[in-house]
Amino acid sequence: MQSLIHAFAQNIPKENPMNVMLKTALAVADIPAYSPNGNECVLFETAWTRQLPLLLKGPTGCGKTRFVSHMAAKLGLPLSTVSCHDDLAAADLTGRYLLKGGDTVWVDGPLTRAVREGGICYLDEIVEARKDVAVVLHPLTDDRRILPLERTGEQLEAPPGFMLVVSYNPGYQNLLKTLKPSTRQRFVAIEFDFLPRDREIAVVSAESGLAEAQVAPLVELARRLRALKGHDLEEGVSTRLLVYCASLIDAGLPLRDAVLSAMIEPLTDERDVRAALLEVADAVIR
Repeated sequence: MQSLIHAFAQNIPKENPMNVMLKTALAVADIPAYSPNGNECVLFETAWTRQLPLLLKGPTGCGKTRFVSHMAAKLGLPLSTVSCHDDLAAADLTGRYLLKGGDTVWVDGPLTRAVREGGICYLDEIVEARKDVAVVLHPLTDDRRILPLERTGEQLEAPPGFMLVVSYNPGYQNLLKTLKPSTRQRFVAIEFDFLPRDREIAVVSAESGLAEAQVAPLVELARRLRALKGHDLEEGVSTRLLVYCASLIDAGLPLRDAVLSAMIEPLTDERDVRAALLEVADAVIR
């Protein structure tokens, strides 16, 4: 739907003032909703203007990916998102030779395409990728802004319209998965956290359709469970899970069933921990 709105907006004639207003309204409607929690929007725009790489750090589900989508749409930039994982290698980002119709041809990866064409390349959970990925990123994150492609012999210079954004969750790491200081210090960094209570209630209500009065105890429960992070839980309840839970309730699922499915089960596989979390939930949402 958003792509259709965007295409329609691009084809509206500009001469008539009413058409200009309509085009502007449609462009705004095409921007993913995001509720700022500080000056992150200004920092992002400044980093973009100054051609600086950006590092976003914060807990899972607190809005980092939504923020990047919001800013890309707001600035009118193409966005290429890569979800990093254990098997993601540098070649997955830069590209590789593939057989096509009996011929061997070079196919750009998402990072190379973004460097060639401009736009934002967003690497989500960068610490999950293999170590050789950092080596590829380093030349793009200093004053050189280049991407050497050893296999093709090219050395691409990033255009002014290119921006590298990466994210990770500092609270969910082990000794084998950390972001080295030498890599962190190549980025301008923004720390994210969950929204204050009242604003998180408003966001969850808007995203799910559930009334704020019904969302309020869910947010309170989430805040209680987040306080257990690092003790019985590796992660707390994300805003994303809150939206899922509220959406289930808005669709008619019983409150306790929705809480169990969207706020308890995703947090743990341990029966005794689940039982303890249910006791907390029953005390808060009764």
